[in-house]
Formats: sequence, C-alpha cells, structure tokens
Amino acid sequence: MSLNRRNFIAGSAALASTPALGAVSASGEVDVAIVGAGAAGIAAARKVAAAKRRYVLLEASDRIGGRCLTETGTFGVPYDRGAHWLHVPEINPLGKLAPRGFEVYPAPPGQKLRIGKRNAREGEMEDYLSTVVRANRAIQDASRGKTDVSCMQALPKDLGDWRPAVEFVLGPFGCGKNLDEISAVDFARSVERDVDSYCRQGLGALVAKLGSELTVQLRAPVTRMVSTRNFVEMDAGRGFIKARAAIVTVSNGVLAADKIKFMPDLPPRHRDAVAKLTLGSYDHVALELKGNPLQLRNDDLVFEKASGAKTAALLANVSGTPLAMVELAGKFGAELAKAGEAAMTDFAISWLADLFGADVKKAIGKTHATRWNSEPWALGAFSAAAVNGQPGRKALMEPVRERLFFAGEAIHETLWGTVGGAWESGERAADAALRLWGRR
Repeated sequence: MSLNRRNFIAGSAALASTPALGAVSASGEVDVAIVGAGAAGIAAARKVAAAKRRYVLLEASDRIGGRCLTETGTFGVPYDRGAHWLHVPEINPLGKLAPRGFEVYPAPPGQKLRIGKRNAREGEMEDYLSTVVRANRAIQDASRGKTDVSCMQALPKDLGDWRPAVEFVLGPFGCGKNLDEISAVDFARSVERDVDSYCRQGLGALVAKLGSELTVQLRAPVTRMVSTRNFVEMDAGRGFIKARAAIVTVSNGVLAADKIKFMPDLPPRHRDAVAKLTLGSYDHVALELKGNPLQLRNDDLVFEKASGAKTAALLANVSGTPLAMVELAGKFGAELAKAGEAAMTDFAISWLADLFGADVKKAIGKTHATRWNSEPWALGAFSAAAVNGQPGRKALMEPVRERLFFAGEAIHETLWGTVGGAWESGERAADAALRLWGRR
C-alpha cells in the first residue's frame, strides 16, 4: 500500500523550511515524524532533536500547545483556556523545565465549601472531607475485585446529603466524566492529585515556550498514515512525508473520530483501547471580577454542598488577577457547552449569585467560555477509562508494526488526564522510536 505520489516533490518542498535539524528533505524523508504539537508531541520532538535525528513535527491547527493554550487578549492577563493545573509538582516534569521568566508556585492548601450563601463550619467541613475519603477508599477497595466496576457502583450507599457534592468532586471535576462512566480500576491507579502548582504566566504559555525552538509545520493535518515494511508514509495536507518511525500524539477524541485513516487498519487491541478511553467534558467560564467582590484569596478553590448534578467549581483570583473561572464538567457541563457560550455563562453567573449573593452580578466585567468538545483538533477535554477500559492505556503503549507509536495523556497509566502525563508519554514514545537505531 503506497500513497499517491502526484506532486510529491512539490508537496515536500512546501513543507521544507531551512536546512536545519527538523527540516524535511527534498524527498520528504525523515527519521521520525511526530503528529500533533501538544505537550506530548513537543516532548517527543525535543527528545528526537537531542538525539540528532531528522524529524518533522506536524500540527493540524495554527498554533502549538494542543489542549494547553494561554492568551492575554480577552482579559489583559494570562488566561489558560485549556489545562491550568500542574498536578503532583514533586514529579511533574513541566515544573522542573520551566525556563527563566516563568514562575511556578504552589497552590494554596485545602479548599472551601459553600453551604447556601455561607462558608461551611469547621464540623461541616470535616464531615464533607471524611465522606470524600470514604468514597475514595470504597473505589480503591472495589478496584481490587475480580471484575472491574464503575466508580458509581463502588460508592458507599450511606453518603447522605453529601452524595451530590462527592460525586461531582470525584467525577466531573476530577475526571471530566460522571462516576457511572469511569472504571474503578482506572480511577484507583491514578496518582492522587491533591497537591498542585500553577504557572503565573499560564501553563499554555509554558508549554509553548518549551516548544518554541522546534521546527513545526502548522496547518498540516495528517489524514492518512500507511505502514510499510521499512517506513510510515503520511499525507500531511501540503505534501507527503516518509518516516522511518512515526509518533502519533493527537487526542483520543481525534482518533475516535477517525480523522486519521491508518492503512492497514490499527490492530483490534488498539481500536478497542481508543473506544474505551474517550474524552470527558471540562470547560472554563471565565469572569472578570475586579475588586475581589467574593472576598476570596488568590487561587481559592470553592465547591458547594450541591443538591443535584447541576453544580460547578470556582477558582477565584487566578494567579492574583481579577479573573475567576467557573468549572463546568461531566454530563451537565457537556449539555451546557452544547447549548452554547451564552447558556454556560448564564448558568455560571446564576450559580455564583446563589452562593455569594445577587450583588456579584454587578461586579462582572468581561466573560468568556471555552467549548473543548467543539474544538476540531481536540473533541473533548481529557480521557477517563470506561469499565474494563484501563488496560487500553498499556495497549496503546505497544508499537504497531514496530514503527508506529502513540503518546498523549490517555497513554499514561497513573498520570492520565494531566499535562505531566502527556509529557512523560511523549518522551517515552520518543525513546521507543529511537531504539530502532539502537537495534540497528
């Protein structure tokens, strides 16, 4: 199976840049082709470049960073439209790689809980936290059973009126999906993420900086990948690339939508993994709140004692700015996102007014809502395995026909759903690809 080579030389010349490491040769041939310039793709490309191998980094959109994006145009301050948390900072590679000019600082400990229009009292907070611990422990216990079950099935039956809050915190907020959609084994194997850091300049800005010295071909969507005995050949929009190894780092949403046609088709084990590691829904409704009308500290995280699934979380005074982010996630968040930005913003403002009083509406300036489920090169937020889907993470680590590798947040067994996990996965795939030359 070979790709049509009409205009091959012209297409290759269009992709080629200066004759430097990472440039495409006149024949369109490289050592390693990396598809997707998000965190995993950038990490992989840095590894391959350091090994002095000729590579090409192909990105379908007009920017690098993938689901990490910081912009300052909307509010005049850094605004992470995508990933914002640096989870598990003691082992997170992004924090260690932050260059001069980027400040990574610890998130304040703990969280706040609103009950109606007041803060939870000390005893109420203890009840809530102990209920969260009990629910976590029950899921951990269930994960050790002979068969996998959903996290919802594993929850204790006696959570009382704390149940909606616990379900939201562990499910939509933590995983982007409701607990009935999440494997207990997958949940249990994830590293606890109760210690976090933030980047004052924005996590998306940090990821983009780490990729700024790489040669990247933008607006180059890969639509077909053909594996032959010695090469992986691909249609990259403006030309054809022929690589001795290929690393695919696109989101599982893109893979599940069959935006890339693999020839021959992926093995059943890989196809099944993609189908069971679908992306959840997680969006920000960002609100400008000058003068700190909520009287919260910088980066305070606030939940409510919810009475049902229609709830959210609040991250206040982001990195010391007037920016507040209302976090909408899971099935309810997806419904709001589908209804549009106006519906999302209306809910976020009403939700805040219910917790802090109607006067908060007068303090709101500019607003913006993300809709990652509609982003064509993301099609969702981050992965969480369905029941019996957790082994798919390891399956996707296996190369296809020895030359095709996968990487991304979905392809990490313990740090799935995180930028750090995506980065480690990209480095791991690059190491595996480079071993082709070690064997030779």
